[in-house]
Amino acid sequence: MYCTALNYVTLRILGEGANGGDKNACAKARKWIHDHGTITLMPSWGKFWLSVCMLSYSFNTQINKSKMWYFCRHVYMPMSYIYGKRFVCPVTPLITSLREELFTEPYDESTWKKARHKCAKEDLYYPHHWIQDLIWDTAYFLTEPLLTRWPFNKIREKALEVAIKGIRYEDESTRYIQGGCIDKSASLLACWVDDPNGDSFKKHLARVPDYLWLSEDGMCVQGINSQSWDAGFMVQALLATGLIGDLGPTLEKAHDFIKKSQVVDNRSGDFKSMFHHISKGAWTFADRDHGVQISDGTAECLKCCLLLSMLPEEIVGEKLEPERMYDSVNFILSLQSKNGGLSVWEPAKAQKWLENLNPAEFIADIVIEHEYIESTGSAIQALVLFKKLYPNHRREEIEKFIVKATQYIEDQQLPNGSFRFTPLFESDLIEIVNGMVGNMIKVRMFQEDYKDIERMQTPLNGTIVLNKDDKPMTHFELCSEVV
Repeated sequence: MYCTALNYVTLRILGEGANGGDKNACAKARKWIHDHGTITLMPSWGKFWLSVCMLSYSFNTQINKSKMWYFCRHVYMPMSYIYGKRFVCPVTPLITSLREELFTEPYDESTWKKARHKCAKEDLYYPHHWIQDLIWDTAYFLTEPLLTRWPFNKIREKALEVAIKGIRYEDESTRYIQGGCIDKSASLLACWVDDPNGDSFKKHLARVPDYLWLSEDGMCVQGINSQSWDAGFMVQALLATGLIGDLGPTLEKAHDFIKKSQVVDNRSGDFKSMFHHISKGAWTFADRDHGVQISDGTAECLKCCLLLSMLPEEIVGEKLEPERMYDSVNFILSLQSKNGGLSVWEPAKAQKWLENLNPAEFIADIVIEHEYIESTGSAIQALVLFKKLYPNHRREEIEKFIVKATQYIEDQQLPNGSFRFTPLFESDLIEIVNGMVGNMIKVRMFQEDYKDIERMQTPLNGTIVLNKDDKPMTHFELCSEVV
């Protein structure tokens, strides 16, 4: 319902008629929407955008951002600001027509109060407990009326000031790219609501093309750019071929891009008061402009710099300065949790029970930061290589980190030898096996579980190990050698 309804409204805004679109796209989408309960069953994020378009009246959110996951925080902040300002677009003939097209009964604002907690079964991935619904209803029916009246409306005015300050700070820190396309679009609208003629809105418009790309089926929007992320893995894949002489110019350009993409300073001002973590020395998904640090991307790009530093500079260019590598190590070390796992954007410091307050229906585990096997595995590899090349820098801390991180990964293994939730990066599998040599049962279980994956015959990613014939080992060969 979420995607179908939003795409329907988008097509109509772009000029398609009620029965327009390729192969009667609008008519078919409208029929599906009607057959599945109409747009009153949109998830809350969809209701937000419909309320902006004067098609819904049921969205509200009240969020404490201090312990929230980065993306959750920066999606709900502009949503909250727009809601608090009560911004809606004017009712136009198109809006009137959409109200007739998307409902099976006459449009009535009171309909939305009854539909506040309703969600189409196709979208309902995370059902809400009745206690959570009671909390939201209390906020909406009891607290909300108070916040529109003096003197309680002063609280909302202050909250709106804090919200727009946070939005502007994130805009400036990410050069108006924001973390991804969802918070980018919501923040762009919030800046327009704040000042349609302001510089913030104009700067937002200038960075919209960063998300656009032309594919074989038309103009698309990327969820998030990933230049640094992609470059880090591609460099390791190219190094694994052993064709260094042939790939020299490509490796040199990639090396230069990776070095230029590293974040060299923390966010400006008192970033901790804005609920942000250190970012100096990190890499982002995209490039330095993006500004949103990630642990696994940092580990992968650091590995690239370390591997390339062992090759002749006349082939791959000057190596990254040791001080900048030290900054990367400091960032990675700062993200390890007590359980040994590594989070992605910021330290996982919030209580797990807060996930029970997840206001979204179609996605789970978005309220707080979590630890991830992939990030932990990437960090282990990067630090093992770093310790080999720079044995005297924070050696004791790094060794303790690796021991705890290895234990975390081992703790995540299921009885059948596999790992839950999401596949590991191929190169991480190698380091995990190396780190589990002391537990032969777990290694053999892992080896058996990996046989199916080995059929893909993908190249080693960032780990160059030769067999007796001086050819790169397959993953399963390496596992056998370790055992």
